[in-house]
Amino acid sequence: MTIHRRGLLAGAAATTLPFASLRAQQANTLRLGVLTDMSGPYRDPTGPGSAICTQQAVMEFASRLGVQAEVIQADHQNRPDVGSNIARQWYDQGVDVIVDVPTSSVALAISQIAREKNKLFLNSGAATSDLTGSACSPNTVHWTYDTYMLAKGTGAALTRAGGDTWFFITADYAFGHALQRDTSSFVEQGGGRVLGSARYPFPQTTDFSSYLVQAQASRAKVLGLANAGTDTANCIKQAREFGLTRNMRIAGLLMSFMEVHSLSLDTAQGLLLTESFYWDLNDRTRAFSQRVQPRMPNRAMPAQVQAGCYSATVHYLKAAGALGAAAAKADARAVAERMKSMETDDDAFGTGRIRPDGRKIHPTYLFQVKTPRESRGTWDYYNIAATNPAEEAFRPMAEGNCPLVRG
Repeated sequence: MTIHRRGLLAGAAATTLPFASLRAQQANTLRLGVLTDMSGPYRDPTGPGSAICTQQAVMEFASRLGVQAEVIQADHQNRPDVGSNIARQWYDQGVDVIVDVPTSSVALAISQIAREKNKLFLNSGAATSDLTGSACSPNTVHWTYDTYMLAKGTGAALTRAGGDTWFFITADYAFGHALQRDTSSFVEQGGGRVLGSARYPFPQTTDFSSYLVQAQASRAKVLGLANAGTDTANCIKQAREFGLTRNMRIAGLLMSFMEVHSLSLDTAQGLLLTESFYWDLNDRTRAFSQRVQPRMPNRAMPAQVQAGCYSATVHYLKAAGALGAAAAKADARAVAERMKSMETDDDAFGTGRIRPDGRKIHPTYLFQVKTPRESRGTWDYYNIAATNPAEEAFRPMAEGNCPLVRG
């Protein structure tokens, strides 16, 4: 287990913070733990950038809202047992809220622990829509995206465009299963068919050749990649090497512009993908991105999950400031209820709201990757193909079977 013991006090420079000293800090200091993938396939679109964006929110908002806050970070290694152990230790030793948590199997475990201990979980990195469905919790807010939104944004669009037969390559854990399930539903609703699928061990797999051969043999029109991070990038590279793209369209169902950057525009041009944030979307997203870029790894622009950590932290600090730090630390469910009662508004995501089931809603965007000729330079990767309004982008609350909202 790797814990990065660097805390950031609001309004002060970063200082080394031994974890054992958390109890000795001021009683009313809000403590946020960024639990993320620091070393695995999701590192680039989450990882250190998620911690930096969380710290950015603390630097910008904590002091002006009259609260003190600090941020620590740890690597869950994409393992539910490791993530659960860190979460229990953090919550027991004074951490008030856990932020990010890519990898749905880890997030589902953290959500349950937060509920048991009446702490808060602000999910940005995990995608499973079950977090606001059958596994919803009064202590969890699901921020950036989910499998339903991704499936509707990309799967439905490709089916309407003639991609009516699909084959899936799927990461064999909760996220991959949910993304394939939700996408298959939209394909079938659009009159399409799923011809087959292949599940691979996560995160051990780097060679996808045998799965790509199965996809090619299916003669499907669309190869749906129900994975993310470097797995998606590797699948796309290997699919092109196998010549699949001559007869199949590739749908990166959870793909961020960090994967586009890794692939290069020569390889990724023309791909369709759905995201809820892009640094060059408008004046506010550009302003946020330019503020945080100097601190990001390799001076990258923030990806959607990282921006979601910023946005969720800003709203948490507003709610905690309204309640008062002592009250916020005493009752996480009260903080979550206050967050739901307040309109969200920040430079990364603009305005939005949080539903009773914990789903944060905002517009989402279907992007098409630019050709090298269209791009103005590094990080200029997308054209907007379509916009999904906030009230239409996510699963209707009545369809989620969340026990919190059953009438």
